[in-house]
Amino acid sequence: MSAIGESDASEAAGEGRKKKGPLIYRQSLITRVTHWVWAVCLFFLLLSGLQIFNAHPNLYIGQESGFEYDNAVLRIYGAQDENGTPRGYTQLFGRDFDTTALGLGLSTENGQLQYRGFPPSVTIPSFHDLATGRVVHFFFAWVFVGTLFVWFLTSFVSGHLLRDVVPRGADIRALPGDIADHARLRFHHGRSYNSLQKIAYSVVFFILFPLIILTGITMSPGMDTAWPWLLDIFGGRQTARTIHFVTMVLLVLFFVIHLVMVVLAGPFNELRSMITGWYRASPDTPRGPRDR
Repeated sequence: MSAIGESDASEAAGEGRKKKGPLIYRQSLITRVTHWVWAVCLFFLLLSGLQIFNAHPNLYIGQESGFEYDNAVLRIYGAQDENGTPRGYTQLFGRDFDTTALGLGLSTENGQLQYRGFPPSVTIPSFHDLATGRVVHFFFAWVFVGTLFVWFLTSFVSGHLLRDVVPRGADIRALPGDIADHARLRFHHGRSYNSLQKIAYSVVFFILFPLIILTGITMSPGMDTAWPWLLDIFGGRQTARTIHFVTMVLLVLFFVIHLVMVVLAGPFNELRSMITGWYRASPDTPRGPRDR
């Protein structure tokens, strides 16, 4: 019985090994480096950007803004309620929401209540310091732009951009099936990105990244002097600021979904591919000459 049991266990182990897909080299060095540089840059850009936003936590549409204008689409502010209790509020398109529990409009700093757009826990620096926030923001903004330029150039030359990122007709046709598989948490680990990934990455690379860069430039008076057409494209500096903020929210949403998908698809395999380049593919993936 023991021998039979050992034989069965050996066969089961052999079947398990057969079901394991090949280890493929999926992510190049330049892709891995730029990926982590972007992650660091976006972290500091988000938190320093909220520090800058807190200097005037309102968003407008149009060229101008101020107390005499009524073109705000978003306001985060603090005020006392009818009982004299300090509360935080967020006004969206003229409608007020109590956001005290979220720390929006009212937060605590050094044990003291303070009317403030975003709480100190999500800003760099944590205390009110607009000058430092701007220095940090602009530094990582230029690092981000430089890294993006390097990635676009190398990815275009190597063919990675058109081969692995830009969706093709076959990807569009495969989209309904990919959506159904993701809804059932069925993930296929192939040599290239699936249709959902290609579409998501294309939106980020070709729409959100350029949009957040161009609207950031439009908010600079110096750049507006050099490129005044930016103001015409985005409908004014205040509109550009609003688009910049909305784009930031969309990038944060993408980042959250990205992390969730990494966890669901297998965090060890996904992280290994972005650290070493090697990725465990599904069993039905054909082996290549470099696969392990």
